[in-house]
Amino acid sequence: MAENNQQRNDSGDLLKIRRDKLRTLQEMGQDPFEITTSDRDISNAEIVQRFDELENNDVCIAGRVMSKRGKGKVSFLDVHDKSGKMQVFARYDDLGEEAYNLLKKWDIGDIVEIKGFVFKTKVGEISVHAKQVRMLAKSLKPLPEKYHGLKDTDLRYRQRYVDLIMNPEVRDTFIKRSKILSSIRSYLDSQGFMEVETPMLVSNAGGAAARPFTTHFNALDEDFKLRISLELYLKRLIVGGLERVYEIGRVFRNEGIDTRHNPEFTLMELYQAYTDYNGMMDLTENLYRHVAKEVLGTTKITYGGVEMDLGKPFERITMLDAVKKYSGVDFNEIETDEQAKAVAKEKGVEFEPHHKKGDILNLFFEAFAEEHMIQPTFVMDHPIEISPLTKKKPDNPDYVERFEFFMNGWEMANAYSELNDPIDQRERFKQQEELLSLGDEEANTTDEDFLNALEIGMPPTGGIGFGIDRMVMLLTDSAAIRDVLLFPTMKSLDK
Repeated sequence: MAENNQQRNDSGDLLKIRRDKLRTLQEMGQDPFEITTSDRDISNAEIVQRFDELENNDVCIAGRVMSKRGKGKVSFLDVHDKSGKMQVFARYDDLGEEAYNLLKKWDIGDIVEIKGFVFKTKVGEISVHAKQVRMLAKSLKPLPEKYHGLKDTDLRYRQRYVDLIMNPEVRDTFIKRSKILSSIRSYLDSQGFMEVETPMLVSNAGGAAARPFTTHFNALDEDFKLRISLELYLKRLIVGGLERVYEIGRVFRNEGIDTRHNPEFTLMELYQAYTDYNGMMDLTENLYRHVAKEVLGTTKITYGGVEMDLGKPFERITMLDAVKKYSGVDFNEIETDEQAKAVAKEKGVEFEPHHKKGDILNLFFEAFAEEHMIQPTFVMDHPIEISPLTKKKPDNPDYVERFEFFMNGWEMANAYSELNDPIDQRERFKQQEELLSLGDEEANTTDEDFLNALEIGMPPTGGIGFGIDRMVMLLTDSAAIRDVLLFPTMKSLDK
């Protein structure tokens, strides 16, 4: 207890010292918070890249002080900006007494501006020799201690701004995330796709099996839901003749949190008229290869020590064959729901009373096969019971033209030959409503306006949804979805 009290006292003393330094600057007429801009004209990384042409030239850099050393009339600082570190050499004789003494009182975390010339020290480190210095913002709270850093995972997520300062690898992950999104957009744009935006607040949250968040819109005195999918509005645009559309946006599912799930996450869905799920497989292969090459420079990626090769043709296997391969059960030989339930009991696969043969096939896949889908794999031809928005296979109407794309044992994407028969779609919605009445909170409800759009006429269409966060996890070797979300959902500290 005495040690904790001492730590609090020490922390309070540090906060007071920093505020006293700010007050001194303000009394000198040098309040850093009154400065509105900087003369910075170059990044730290650019100085390193262009050293041969910039040596002895004047530059102006700005960033955060992350270390200080030196004594007497010579000081060295490490100033970090988004691009990296730059050593600053500061001398009393160059800056003058007042400016040098103020610099000596700078704290780790202060935001500063340095004007000077580029040179290389005797030990060969590219540096900036300071001629003018000024503080742009005072850090009033100390950063975590240098060698221990910000290690507490919960605190890192809550204070991402500190995490980004202290852990360069975290900053690199989010820079890569931005590049991944940019690469996806550039590829789809080159293929004639049009980026669109659709509503987040909807009266009917359909397009996926998930429980939505509900809110009340006061102006209309009506309950709305946060979207769980992008699908039904994007298909309306296909009906409208836009032919190739995509959206990258947040969706919201009132479900649990774990290493691969966050209640709000980034989904990309795209729809292309006049193709089917085979066209979506080709697009997925090409898109993943393009992004990996552009962002990582290679089609071979390593996650958790496991190498996955995006350069080879992706494996294609039906769900029936995958289940037979890894469980030994051939669902082609199972004719009734009762037989399926009996086999499930025999194999220890749990199911709900309302589940049918197709539902149980899917449960078998999840229990026995999913973990083996390490290399890029398309698992095709799902049972109709779990695919209410998908076209039936003409030669086997118990199954549909759908695939899920797997890597590392994770579902990475979900695609269909989209159901465009409004009569069939109404029947599928009716079946979903029955499931809802039986207590399935993830079942869809009938969307009359969407059915109206289908009655206007939708061409044969292929559609797919990509989990962007999982894609970023794989391409950055990140252990948890929270590591690729700047501000993941956290329980309030007040609870």
